[in-house]
Amino acid sequence: MKRFKDVRLIFEDGAEFAAKSFGYEKSVSGELVFNTAMTGYPESLTDPSYEGQILVSTYPLIGNYGVPIDSLQDGLFSYFESDKIHCKALIVSDYSFEDSHWNSQKSLGGWLKDQQIPGLFCVDTRALTKKLREEGSTLAKIVFDNKENEIDFYDPNNENLVERVSVKDRIEYGDGDYKVILVDCGVKNNIIRCLLNRNAKVIRVPWNYDFTEEDYDGILLSNGPGNPEFCDKTVTHIKKCLDGEKPIFGICLGNQLLAIASGANTYKMKYGHRSHNQGVLMTGTNKCYITSQNHGFAVDEKSLSDDWEVLFSNINDGTNEGIRHKTKPFFSVQFHPEASSGPTDTEFLFDDFFELMKQNKH
Repeated sequence: MKRFKDVRLIFEDGAEFAAKSFGYEKSVSGELVFNTAMTGYPESLTDPSYEGQILVSTYPLIGNYGVPIDSLQDGLFSYFESDKIHCKALIVSDYSFEDSHWNSQKSLGGWLKDQQIPGLFCVDTRALTKKLREEGSTLAKIVFDNKENEIDFYDPNNENLVERVSVKDRIEYGDGDYKVILVDCGVKNNIIRCLLNRNAKVIRVPWNYDFTEEDYDGILLSNGPGNPEFCDKTVTHIKKCLDGEKPIFGICLGNQLLAIASGANTYKMKYGHRSHNQGVLMTGTNKCYITSQNHGFAVDEKSLSDDWEVLFSNINDGTNEGIRHKTKPFFSVQFHPEASSGPTDTEFLFDDFFELMKQNKH
């Protein structure tokens, strides 16, 4: 292990974990969170919802299948959820230095170095995760060369992360029969793929774009990082659309934004939901679905107005997993029905969205 540089993970409360480096060597700070997924690290690392966060993988061995070949289809990377790694750093227990997969183009460590993202291993991630579960997501920093005074703790929740990850200009994909306005708050590529696969023309617009003047059949409010309260401009535009009758579908952050636009409140969770195995129960049924999730904020369903109702609830902690309007075609979910990576149990929600658009067109 001598050839790997020593590095320290330092918590805001002063606690420290020793580690070795397998990625890019620079000191960084951010919000420390954990993910329970067993696979899918290329998708997780490129998920814009991890912007500003240091990601801990609870699954011990990471890196054994390398990183897939970059390829573009319909203007999107085929195996990534955006065009770059968004988390501040990756922490694993055991790193596999030998990657083996037919589609691997490079090692995980090589990819992290190329994108200047630190990677830590030889860490007791079980103890690290237990600390986070007891105390909640916390601020931390990764320090090289024992120069801890060179970098301060950084709280990404104090700034507008959505503005950082959203596109800057209007982009169009496909030429289908249904025109969907995709409000990009940090959208995952597979959401766009799911829309294109269902005969959509996707108009991807920045988070603060006034889409109320556009001609469209439906609106999709995307996922994204950070505190939804910073997306006040998005909420203003959503409120205008709530006076109409055209379908609206929100995913993850989109669930929170739709709720705020309806008059409800959101709050910061203790450690959030970041996994591929969160069970959600559909209201009024005994149907339970396994979902992929990545969020640190949630909707306070007690603050919903009489026109709205709960659509899904989390079976582990009872938190809100979706809402819908009682009479109009507006609904949203806190999880990821496009699930890349993760289970695809709830991809039918895209079909429901398109059925609502179909009904509205005729």
